[in-house]
Amino acid sequence: MPPAAESSSAPTVIHLHRDAPAKPAPGAECNGCGVCCALETCPAARLLFRQAAGPCPALAWSADERRYRCGLLTAPGHYLRWLPDPAQALARHLFHRWIAAGIGCDCSAEIASTD
Repeated sequence: MPPAAESSSAPTVIHLHRDAPAKPAPGAECNGCGVCCALETCPAARLLFRQAAGPCPALAWSADERRYRCGLLTAPGHYLRWLPDPAQALARHLFHRWIAAGIGCDCSAEIASTD
């Protein structure tokens, strides 16, 4: 019988903007903290960018709003360059559904600040 795989207890380090809001509790409304997308990519981004681990290439900091936004929702044409302008609204709608935007925080990661 092969030896059991050892589990890594080392924390995962992610880098976020210092003005990003604190991560909300799971189930609470999304506040744009960026933690979930910095840790891993959503199913839509996995297909598009071909990566499972974060940070997601579409994670975009909004300085005006002082929060993170999903670039697939705010600027789908930037990531899908072949997408005609009239189809961008449809792409936003589909990405919104695929990533469950607005459903609430589904990230159970425990956060420790290094400030």
